[in-house]
Amino acid sequence: MTPASQTIPVDKIRYNDQGLVPAIAQDYLDGTVLMLAWMNADALQKTRETGEVWYWSRSRQELWHKGATSGHIQKVRGLRYDCDSDALLVTVEQVGDIACHTGERSCFHQVNGDQIAPPPADTLSQVYGVICDRKANPQPDSYTNKLFAGGDNKILQKIGEEAVEVVMACKDDEPDEIAGEVADLLYHTLVALAHHDVDLKAVYRKLQSRR
Repeated sequence: MTPASQTIPVDKIRYNDQGLVPAIAQDYLDGTVLMLAWMNADALQKTRETGEVWYWSRSRQELWHKGATSGHIQKVRGLRYDCDSDALLVTVEQVGDIACHTGERSCFHQVNGDQIAPPPADTLSQVYGVICDRKANPQPDSYTNKLFAGGDNKILQKIGEEAVEVVMACKDDEPDEIAGEVADLLYHTLVALAHHDVDLKAVYRKLQSRR
């Protein structure tokens, strides 16, 4: 359990007339909103005690250990409440990367009726998703596909060039130029990850372990 989840003042949480408080589950790596469910005081207490998320099922009127049947448990990485103390945000490590009972990563996967789309995440994850889509579905005039076609030689050459540009921008102490060159470097690095089938979340896990 994290310090945030251990010290949350449970006596300050404002439950509704049914004794419930909404709890939003968010992926601790890329910020994706995974689901919205409900907790009562017992569910919150068990979540704090076990380090795994428990909810209250309004349909079954019982405590619900998330993932107990499917194996897709949620390990608590952080727990906080909002400014009115009437909503919870649970930062989780989603085992199996599936939170929704439909098999989707997030319950918030529906757009425009029956159309299914990946849930929004941080900007790097969104860009990486586009890059992976270009790899799976090449487009004739795509710069990304030209990089893939050039293989490691082309991709690594561009990473080297962009790294030099970052250094030069920093030497010139130009904030906007630095931001632009770092964006270029990150993009080409994401292409390298996709080329070698390395998931961006694997990089995030490395960063988290060194945090």
